Amino acid sequence: MAKNDQFSFEISLSVLNHLGRNLYRSFMTVLGEAISNSWDADAKNVWIYINKNKNWFVVKDDGDGMSSNDFQNKFLKIGYSKRRGGEVTTKTGRHFIGRKGIGKLALLSCAKRISVLTKTENGSYIGGVIDNSGLDKAIKNDLTPDKYKLSNVDLKKLRKYTNKHKKGTIIYFEDTNDGIKNSVTYLKKLIALYFRFSLLDENFNIYVDDEPVTLDQLDDLANNTQLVWKLNEPNDPFVDEKIAKSPALHKTISRNEKKQVKGFIASVSKPSQLKIMTTEERVSVDLFVNGRLREKDILKHIPTTRVVESYLYGQIHFDDLDDKVDRFASSREGIVANDPKFKKFLEVLRKIISDIMEDWDVARREINQDGDPDNQRISKRERKSRELFNVVSQEYTLPKNSENKGEVDRWVGELANDAQFNFSSYAECFISENLMRRYIQERQIALSSVAQAEVTKLRNREVDNKAAGNVNIDLRQNNDDLSFLDMTFLAKAVDPQRGNTNTLDTDAKEYRPIRDALAHTALLTDQAKIRLTSVYENMKARVKRLLSRP
Repeated sequence: MAKNDQFSFEISLSVLNHLGRNLYRSFMTVLGEAISNSWDADAKNVWIYINKNKNWFVVKDDGDGMSSNDFQNKFLKIGYSKRRGGEVTTKTGRHFIGRKGIGKLALLSCAKRISVLTKTENGSYIGGVIDNSGLDKAIKNDLTPDKYKLSNVDLKKLRKYTNKHKKGTIIYFEDTNDGIKNSVTYLKKLIALYFRFSLLDENFNIYVDDEPVTLDQLDDLANNTQLVWKLNEPNDPFVDEKIAKSPALHKTISRNEKKQVKGFIASVSKPSQLKIMTTEERVSVDLFVNGRLREKDILKHIPTTRVVESYLYGQIHFDDLDDKVDRFASSREGIVANDPKFKKFLEVLRKIISDIMEDWDVARREINQDGDPDNQRISKRERKSRELFNVVSQEYTLPKNSENKGEVDRWVGELANDAQFNFSSYAECFISENLMRRYIQERQIALSSVAQAEVTKLRNREVDNKAAGNVNIDLRQNNDDLSFLDMTFLAKAVDPQRGNTNTLDTDAKEYRPIRDALAHTALLTDQAKIRLTSVYENMKARVKRLLSRP
């Protein structure tokens, strides 16, 4: 048996019940409290052991441990804060994560029985068992804390974990309330995501079933990352070692912010790549303060409804939020929303995200992928043209092992800007000319002899071409005369004014040579693009006026 000095809680048991056992909502929050306590105890290693089938888990560390006095007057004293004397760091210089002194209440929300064993260097184990069934009876009978004593810990039961354990704390959770639903692989990934100090500090290591939690747990996320924004050059091995080697990485953008905001924001190729395995949880942009996750999905405080948000993840570090003011929610799962300093931080973040959204749209179009449809940097018509090009060009993507892949990808990329212009211009041509054909047909406007001669010439040419190609099917839905004529002849039919240069016919003549080059998939010069756009704007206005006539 561990030494037991009949330890008891120093708080009303009814308050303990209401404050503690309903306070912490997620298994990861509870696990986080245990890991954070190990950090604050200057532990170098934390070991987590999980048995899903028997529904228990153990958290063990090699920290300073607790004396009998510490266990009674600090650990079991609800509300005791390590920072009470103005201290903000541990003996080794780590920033304290704990603040309110109520983190140990997380233990009560997780399992029916919790055994705590702890010892200082060269000391003996002390501790006790918190049995929730016994606690329920004590609360029902309105016992005072001194009458509810923690029971003894059976050292034999935990011998596997006490062997060669020189100092530190062991917490054994029996019969967890909701069961352990997550796989070990899943938990390791979440730990790697949310406990940044375990990856940033070489003197702090976390193990799950004796396997270290490392950056390797985040390989899938890193390998799907296309863009990364580094804020004030963070010292982050995930960014520098993993994302930097991502096969999908297109660009790294460094931002120097005046405020002491550090970290990174990144984007993946597809939003589905942020979903964590088979769960409903997604990787998000999270806020950390002194290494501790303080607000998951910080962007929910500054929503934009822009599509870009669904591609973003990252970690923002803003240590200024940890000062003499206690702005962290009692549940440990958020920050008090109306705190003035937090509001100012959100304004800074809003500007950062706004700029990133602009960068994202440009960068996505650079790699021939759809950007932000709400960004008005380019017109809706140009954006849709680019999206069509992106879809079609993917059919020409060569396999990764192809010797010519890089060269062909470059060729395709060089066509993107021209395609953006040409596709939309062809669409304008297609719509305007077919509207004119329908107008002439419905108004029963006769074609001139010159137009009829052009139809005959083009019909004969098509017959010859079909014969040469051994084509025996009809090519045109309506094989009437109008289907063979372009805007030049169609304009003459509907707007046959003579001696007036301000006509649809005049515009059509200027339009024809550029239209023909466009229809033959030629790449137009910049001057031709400008001219085509200008002429077509005039034509479009005239066609709309014409169609509005009774």
